[in-house]
Parts: sequence; structure tokens; C-alpha cells
Amino acid sequence: MTQIFDNPADFADEALDGFVAANHGYVARVDGGVVRSTEVPAGQVALVVGGGSGHYPAFAGLVGPGLAAGSACGNMFASPAAGQVYRVAKAANAGGGVLLSYGNYAGDVLHFGQAQLRLNAEGIETRTVLVTDDIASAPAEQIGKRRGIAGDLTVFKIAGAAAEAGLSLDDVERLAVKTNHRTRSLGVAFGGCTLPGADAPLFTVPAGQMSLGLGIHGEPGISEHPMPTASELAALLVSRLLEDKPEDAGTRVVAIVNGLGTVKYDELFLLFGKIEKLLDAAGLTVVEPECGELVTSLDMSGLSLTLLWLDAELEQYWAAPADTPAFRKGNLAPRARRELTGPDEAAAEELEHTTAAAAAVGRLAADLLGQVQHVIIEHEEELGNLDAIAGDGDHGIGMRRGVDAAVAAARHALEQEGGASPSRVLTAAGEAWSERAGGTSGALWGSAVIAAGLALGNRDSYSGGDAAAAATAFVDAITELGKAEAGDKTMVDALLPFRETFLNELDAGTSVADSLAAAAAAAQTAADRTADLRPLKGRARPLAEKSLGHPDPGAVSFALISERIAQHIKAELARPEPATSDKAQAAGQGAQND
Repeated sequence: MTQIFDNPADFADEALDGFVAANHGYVARVDGGVVRSTEVPAGQVALVVGGGSGHYPAFAGLVGPGLAAGSACGNMFASPAAGQVYRVAKAANAGGGVLLSYGNYAGDVLHFGQAQLRLNAEGIETRTVLVTDDIASAPAEQIGKRRGIAGDLTVFKIAGAAAEAGLSLDDVERLAVKTNHRTRSLGVAFGGCTLPGADAPLFTVPAGQMSLGLGIHGEPGISEHPMPTASELAALLVSRLLEDKPEDAGTRVVAIVNGLGTVKYDELFLLFGKIEKLLDAAGLTVVEPECGELVTSLDMSGLSLTLLWLDAELEQYWAAPADTPAFRKGNLAPRARRELTGPDEAAAEELEHTTAAAAAVGRLAADLLGQVQHVIIEHEEELGNLDAIAGDGDHGIGMRRGVDAAVAAARHALEQEGGASPSRVLTAAGEAWSERAGGTSGALWGSAVIAAGLALGNRDSYSGGDAAAAATAFVDAITELGKAEAGDKTMVDALLPFRETFLNELDAGTSVADSLAAAAAAAQTAADRTADLRPLKGRARPLAEKSLGHPDPGAVSFALISERIAQHIKAELARPEPATSDKAQAAGQGAQND
């Protein structure tokens, strides 16, 4: 039971603040997480890791020379928002590019993916390596679907050492991929963990039983077994991992026995001794092992075994020195303290030179977000009820949280002297949407809004072609991040017909306003047709039968939004205004002249 707190809602932030206070020599606080507080050589690759809080030493405890350059830290067991990842990576970047690495969980994939798109768009080359070491979460032939658990450490350590050695982003990424490919983990639980302020654990294990194949976010195992002796448990873990070893495995392995929160070190050492003997009997040499708490789950009673099959290259980087608050190996020379930069100068420069046309389109973008907010407020309950049929019923409230934050952020951006471009307005709005809404919907909408803003940029004039580019960027961001396709019963089923119709109408010479109206109608028809589909993605997938006969809530909300935007654009262009109005010139020129 987690008992020390003032307000459970503030637990993660206050714990992180205290961690930084206790480790000033290693880390500095930035909005969204931590970065190294010591100097980083110019041109060095920045390894940025992260995930939900509650897993210490992962992830913030692994920031320091020889390991991570920064860690994005989400709420308890929740992915950090895309904006948090972006800000941490931006602060950690030393000019050599960024490698993002984290466990393969849907929320993390979406939010880190959104941050990666934004970083790359700004010229900061960014790659991703997912950790997929948990053999219980998918069969070997579907290794890309496996979760990341304690095997995070092997991937982070070798990637961090490679970056510290001055290797290129290509080589750091290659080594991280290789390490992940050669890492396997399996965990067991004897009892669940309890979130701060909760009065019961997330799951329980019957007396005399053990849960096999647990996750690190309080997920129960995939099966229950009679509680074994230490020797039986060691044999179970070792045999399962050896059965799943990579095809190019050698005979030298790193063995990591990881405690998940309440198993005492004496017990972990006892188990490790038995595991080491079994590995030796299997003809394997254990190289520089680890035994202790490395990736925890609050107060979960459980443990895991990780094996990394080494080759000569990986062994070199596993053995390399590292110096972090929670993981130390070898010796490194002391580093001078780092001076963290203030607000991004490039962003300030862009604000100072916003064109008149861009300022007008920026105001229009904020107006359109206000219209989206009105639509969501009107239909919040309806969307929630629709989502509750085969989901968790939070689509309406999630969209409301996201758009409320987006509208506030957009209005704040407009307060800058000289106005703000659509790039600035929509980037601020998308980041706020992602952080406030959370979850899959928040990540997708936040990413799409930002992508549309970046496509619009800060130009001297705008035309229908810019509207087409923004629509394309919006849709591409969602399809690239969410990986959904037509027929999966998601928002994509309405998005794709919207984009196709809009682009076709523009190509035929139709005005922007009329093209939007036609596209919105196509989106509505497509959303209605999702009632006949079975969900192949998302939380509704396990309840496919209940979903039949009801349209997808994400597709419905997008259709409602697109209809309102089309109506608003048409009304704006029909409004009589002086010919010199910059708003009419910027927003309407392409629609009226194309």
C-alpha cells in the first residue's frame, strides 16, 4: 500500500520533484521529466527513455553519463504526453540526433510517436526503438507485439553506452535493435500493487497461487499456478526463456533478476543463486549480472528474470561505465554542470516575424477550434454513451478535455504581439489537446492538429493548395501513428473518405468551402456505415459483437466536427467584409480564386 502523500493526484509530480532534489548532481527538472544536469559533448546522440511513473529506478533513475540523456515521466502507470516527450527530447538534444526508447505499450507508442514526428519536422533527427522482451505477451513469431518489461534496462544500457562512445545515430539505433532482439524476460507475481489513494490493489492472487506473465503496470499474469519452491521457480523461469532464445544466441548471457517492489533482496539473491546454477548447467556463461530492483511496479509482490544473449559487440557496451542515480558501473570522470537553455529562440523569432496573412489564418484556426469545442459540448453525452456500448465510455469526456485545453492554448498563442501563425496556434493547441485528453484519442487528435499547423506554416499568402496540404497532413498523422486502416472501425473510416473527397473536389476546381461541405457529407456517410463493421483495433475489439449495429464514436465525432467546420468556413466567406480585410484575403483568397 502506497501511504505517503498529501494529494494522490499530485503523487507522481511531487515524487519526481523530490527525486531531482535528492539527485542534483545527476539530473535537472524540465517540463515533462528530467535531463542530465552535467555537460554532454556536442554532437552526441541523446538517448531519451520514459514511461509512466511508479517504476523506479526506471525511468528517471537511469539518466546520467553512459546511459540515458533524459527521461519523459508520465503520471502513475500512464504514458507521458507527447508534449512532455518533445520538451524532454528538445532539452536533451546535443546535436547528434535523438533515439527514443520505451516499452511497447499503445499509449507510449502514440505519444512518443507524435513527439518524434514533431522533432523530425523541426530538423532534429529522431528514431525509435521499442522494447519487446516479455515472452508471455505474444508468441515468438509475433515478437513485435510483445510488451517491454525489465528488458528495458539492457536496451537502454547498451544504447546509452554506444551514444557515450560517440557512435552515430545509425549505429546507436542498430545496437539498440540488436539488443532488443536478443533480450527475453518473464515475470511472476504473488500479489498486486495499489495506486496512491486507492483502497485495494489492482489485482489479487489467490492464496497459495502465483500469477505467471505479469506486466509492469499492475496487469495480472496470463495464468495462475500453485506457489512453487525457489528451485521450482528458478527452473520454470530459466526453461521458458531458454525455449524462446533468439536463433543466433551464443553461450554468454547477461542475467537480471528484478524485484517488482516488495520481494526482499535476500529472496532475490537466493533465487539468483539457483538461476545461475541452472544457466551454468545449460552451458551458458553469466556475464556481469544484475540482481535487485531495476524496473518496479510500486508495491507489487513479484519478480522477473531477463536474459540477454551477448555477442562481442554487445558485451563491450554492456560492460562500459555508467553513472546514474540508480545504476552505476565502472568509473567515469566527473562532469561539469550543464547550463540548460531558456525558451526556444527559434520559436520566439518565428513569432516576431509572423506575416499578416499567417496571423489572419492563425485567428481563423483558433475560431475553428472554438467551433469544434461547441460541437463536442453539444454531443459530449451522446458520444460517451456510444463509446460505452463496446468501450469504456470516455470518448465524449476525453474529447471535451482535449478541445477545452486546445482552445485555451490557441487563444493564449494569439495574445502574442503581432499575432500568431497557424503553425504556432495549432502546435500549441495540439500539444495541449494531447496532454489534457490523454489516451489514444488525445494522442491522435493532438498529433493531427500539430501536423496540420506545421503544413500551413507561416506564409505570405494562402490558397486552396495549402488547405489540401493541411488536410493531408492531418490524416497522415493519424494513420501513421494509429496504424489503423479502412474497415478497422475507427475514426480512419471517416477520415479517408473526407480527405479523398476534399482533394478530388479541389482538383475539379470547386471552392474550398464547397469542397469542405462535400467532404463533410462523405465523412458522415462513412461514419454511419461503421455500424456494419466489427472493430479490429482499440478497446472495442474484444466486444465486437456488442459493437455491431452501432457506429464508431471516433468516426462519429470526426464527422460532426467536419460538418461544423465546413459550415463555419462557408459562413465566414459569405460574411460581408471590407475588401482590405486581411482575414478575408488570407482565409478566402484560395477558396474564391481557385
